[in-house]
Amino acid sequence: MALRKTDKADLRKRYPLFVQSGLLIALVLLIVAFRLDLRVNETFEVNLSDQEVVQMEEMVQTQQVEKPPPPPRPPVPVEVPNDEVLEDDVLDLDMTLDIDVVPDLPPPPPPKQDVVEEEPEIFVIVEQSPELIGGLPGLQKKIKYPEIAKKAGVEGRVFLQFVVDEQGNVHDPIVTRGIGAGCDEEAIKAILQAKFKPGKQRGKAVKVKMSLPITFRLK
Repeated sequence: MALRKTDKADLRKRYPLFVQSGLLIALVLLIVAFRLDLRVNETFEVNLSDQEVVQMEEMVQTQQVEKPPPPPRPPVPVEVPNDEVLEDDVLDLDMTLDIDVVPDLPPPPPPKQDVVEEEPEIFVIVEQSPELIGGLPGLQKKIKYPEIAKKAGVEGRVFLQFVVDEQGNVHDPIVTRGIGAGCDEEAIKAILQAKFKPGKQRGKAVKVKMSLPITFRLK
């Protein structure tokens, strides 16, 4: 059997009425509140205690003046009794200085002198060239053909460079172009045995650098 609410118990039907009544009451209360005079006649005063006044004084910077130091006190003189007699000290003055006697000193060493020996200049071109005594044919006769060169069939010219001194002797021979097989050594041996008439420059014998070819040819 279904239960049904009565009209008095059904509050949903009366909900709009409750809302309207509540709004009306609130409006009335609001109007009454605005019309009421809520001002209080008593005056409210705030008494502030007297504040302490702080006065700022400006500090003036002063410059310290340096005073000069006081002068030193003068020394106090000390009195010496005149009656005091100082004893005479006996001084031994037997030492004599003989100024006339001069001690024997070794002589100073002689100044060092760098002695530079000037080497004679070696000329390449002179007024009178050195002359080979006996000529090239005589020099060729002194040459011994190396056996190795003969067996290998080596022929050609060996060019030598050397220096002829003031006496006509040969120094420092070198091979500028050789053919090998012992011919270069044989050419140097032959030129060292040669003799020259020395070359001259302004009528004086000088050292002269020369070049000379020596021929090696099989018969």
